[in-house]
Amino acid sequence: MYHSLTVDHIMGFSCCSNLFFVWFILFFYFLQVCISIDTITSSQFIKDPDTLLSKDSNYALGFFSPENSTNRYVGIWWKSKSTNIWVANRNQPLNDSNGIVTISEDGNLVVLNGQKQVMWSSNVSSIASNTTSKFSDNGNLVLLESTTGNILWQSIQQPSDTLLPGMKLSINKRTGKSVKLKSWKSPSDPSDGSFSSSIVERRNILEVFIWNETRPYWRSGPWNGGVFTGIDTMVAAYYNGFQGGDDGEGNINIYYTIPDGKVFLFYNLNSQGILDEKSWDEEKKEVQVTWTSRKSECDVYGICGAFARCSSLSTPICSCLKGFEPLSIQEWNRNNWTGGCVRRTPLQCERVINKTTTTKKDGFLKLHAVKVPDFGEGLAVTPDICRSLCLENCSCTAYSNDAGIGCMSWTGNLIDIEQLQIGGLDLYFRVSHAELDSGGNKTIIITISVIIGTLAISICAYIMWRKNSAKLWHSIKSTRITNNNAFRLFYKGGTSEVHTCDNVNGELSQVKLHELLLFDFEKLATATNNFHLSNKLGQGGFGPVYKGKLQDGQEIAVKRLSRASGQGLEEFTNEVVVLCKLQHRNLVRLLGCCVDGDEKMLMYEYMPNKSLDAFIFDPSKNKLLDWGTRYKIIDGIARGLLYLHRDSRLRIIHRDLKVSNILLDDELNPKISDFGMARIFGGREDHANTNRVVGTYGYMSPEYAMQGHFSEKSDVFSFGVLILEIITGRRNSSCCDNEHALTLLGFVWIQWKEDNVLSFIEPEIYDHSHHKNILRCIHIGLLCVQESAVDRPTMATVISMLNSEVASLPPPNEPAFILRQNMLNPKSPEENESINNVSITEVYGR
Repeated sequence: MYHSLTVDHIMGFSCCSNLFFVWFILFFYFLQVCISIDTITSSQFIKDPDTLLSKDSNYALGFFSPENSTNRYVGIWWKSKSTNIWVANRNQPLNDSNGIVTISEDGNLVVLNGQKQVMWSSNVSSIASNTTSKFSDNGNLVLLESTTGNILWQSIQQPSDTLLPGMKLSINKRTGKSVKLKSWKSPSDPSDGSFSSSIVERRNILEVFIWNETRPYWRSGPWNGGVFTGIDTMVAAYYNGFQGGDDGEGNINIYYTIPDGKVFLFYNLNSQGILDEKSWDEEKKEVQVTWTSRKSECDVYGICGAFARCSSLSTPICSCLKGFEPLSIQEWNRNNWTGGCVRRTPLQCERVINKTTTTKKDGFLKLHAVKVPDFGEGLAVTPDICRSLCLENCSCTAYSNDAGIGCMSWTGNLIDIEQLQIGGLDLYFRVSHAELDSGGNKTIIITISVIIGTLAISICAYIMWRKNSAKLWHSIKSTRITNNNAFRLFYKGGTSEVHTCDNVNGELSQVKLHELLLFDFEKLATATNNFHLSNKLGQGGFGPVYKGKLQDGQEIAVKRLSRASGQGLEEFTNEVVVLCKLQHRNLVRLLGCCVDGDEKMLMYEYMPNKSLDAFIFDPSKNKLLDWGTRYKIIDGIARGLLYLHRDSRLRIIHRDLKVSNILLDDELNPKISDFGMARIFGGREDHANTNRVVGTYGYMSPEYAMQGHFSEKSDVFSFGVLILEIITGRRNSSCCDNEHALTLLGFVWIQWKEDNVLSFIEPEIYDHSHHKNILRCIHIGLLCVQESAVDRPTMATVISMLNSEVASLPPPNEPAFILRQNMLNPKSPEENESINNVSITEVYGR
């Protein structure tokens, strides 16, 4: 028994020893995998899934698989594999997980597959076999000669699709060899795509281009030694520290640096040919786009053809330069502008060549703040000499000057001119003297007509004023006495602390109330039968809305400010300010207002069919709106928004666009209402921030709801939600009863990805003959609700998409707010309930 016990103990000890030995070996194996080494030698290599870390652990070199792919690649990333910045074997993927990165017998850095086949090599010829690879703290992988430390090869000289700080885009003037970015084929395929980005230096002018195969797709405008003059955000010495020029060895370089302590920032050329500036968000542990080369259609190279200017703020976006007309009117009217424009009147030199005589010389007209055309030539002369040289050269069609570049001149066609909102250069283009004369004559004619018209109107107004002065003065005086101080200042065209708030600015702050019809309280009380409950149309955050009938039989809707309302004079004033200056068939018309002591009321045209939500969310009425009617409503809302954003004399951001704020007239035409939250932009403004977030959750864009940042793209997001609600017949915030359910956006997105759109289309509207059109509208809606504002289309683009059956649409990214709002943000920073003008709707938390 003693012997048996001893053997058992020995066997137990032996098992424990073996187990300990196994754990010991495994410990050192995993330790080897996780150690932050930064060197590769012939004996020290990395194997899938090992990683090589820079000393600061910000960069990593290792194996990864792109989204929706099982292929393995060796790449470099910043903190996260989703932020991949360089790929070694991008055109030779590994099909197994046995790949290694090592130094080969010939001294090159190589990637081998499981069969020891070379899938990628640094491919340096005539090197010693004694080499080492080091991974630096700036994400650069280098191959060094071990004895001398000389750099034989480095990854920053062979970039993939990403430009890092210190990495150079370059071209050698003698050999033509260039270092450029090459896009991925798709987000799941790193192989060479169709797009590339490189610098071009010709005729002493340096620019950055994006190419679609061999065709130009985008360009930066000339480099002046500090900024690219065709990029409107580069208005001064750029904060990223861009540098460029000849290095004295025949190389032309462009690169940028980031000061120590600044946020990590890089430039990525994506598979769609768009160059994005991205920065790392340390809190969210992800990258965010801070600038993009494609903000509008005008960023596409030569979209308007020759002698035309592209402006994203105009409709249509292309217009011929003064003195020019479309080459083909038919194509131009179909929004195909690539044919460009031609001169209306021949130049003087052309007349001389044609043996006709003239004594009047050609001249120049000025375009202010534009991206100057392509194919310019740089000359080191003064502006005066620049003008003279161009004027004396019959082939010179335009010139421009910049302190950093000098004189630039163009011969032949002027291609790719873009109107910038800020920055840019002044361009002087050549026209015949007849065009200069016509401009002067038109000015004189217009001036004389204005003077005569003003005199006539003044005389008529004086006669009418004398005739009705007593009655008019009594009415205005009565109203003035009863107004409170803030409103009285507003009436006089002055300003007040309330009036110059976040909602109102620009020239509308000078609007006069006598431009509107002023109603007295007694007249409105009579029209609404003393605001009888039977005339009540609805209740919103502003207060109740009543139907009224004036003595002449005109029906009106009266919105009465409730004393208990969280909204007050500010929203009331804002709506008067906005609507009295706007006229469009898809905007509700403000007829007048009333201010009598504490009473404040607005009078609108009466909408007999109330609001859109009364139809699409009511099972008993949704059958009344077939697909044709719903499409007409979508198109009408889009045109109303385009008018607000671009076509009106003032640029308006609505900020509370939702289905209950779309009213329907007797023919079911849509009219956008409720401008109490609207913001007016003046000058060249296109976005703003606010500390007071107002509107309705479920329709708010993420950048507005979370950061208070709003722009036209905020309304585009709301419009996208509207489209999906109209098509599905479901509310965004309550499409399902489950507390943890997806929002409508999340539900539609998942079904869209699974190609199951029939599961969410309103059955009452679906017909196979409309399938393609409905599908297109869903696609547009998803494009509008993308999380990043820069990815969303403008309303001009939306209308073009809605009315074009041939134009292909880009794939949408995942929308914002996939989960219901009560899951994401149970307590809002500040939420004003919607103001429902003329409908009774159930209140939902959004």
